[in-house]
Amino acid sequence: QVQLVESGGGLVQPGGSLRLSCAASGIEVSVYSMGWYRHTPGKQRDLVASIGTTGNMYYSDSVKGRFAISRDNAKNSVYLQMNNLKPEDTAIYSCRSGGNHWGQGTQVTVSS
Repeated sequence: QVQLVESGGGLVQPGGSLRLSCAASGIEVSVYSMGWYRHTPGKQRDLVASIGTTGNMYYSDSVKGRFAISRDNAKNSVYLQMNNLKPEDTAIYSCRSGGNHWGQGTQVTVSS
């Protein structure tokens, strides 16, 4: 059974940083493309960042230069380092693996 468990969300002031983690079990993150998505209630999930099996990365224009995705194969985990956070980054952030497996999400709130 595949499980993806996100952690690291919380409340942060504008300009602050957070690091999200996605711990996987039942799959090996090294053999799948992994992605971070976000959504707000009532809206669709948008891709924020992804990392492919060869290490190629994608970032949405809204987070490029501020967010960084990484993968630790030994820990079977994927991370999203978020810097210079803005109020518009407030959302539920979810991890997704190839095979369309999703985590439960973690709330990120950027507010003063």
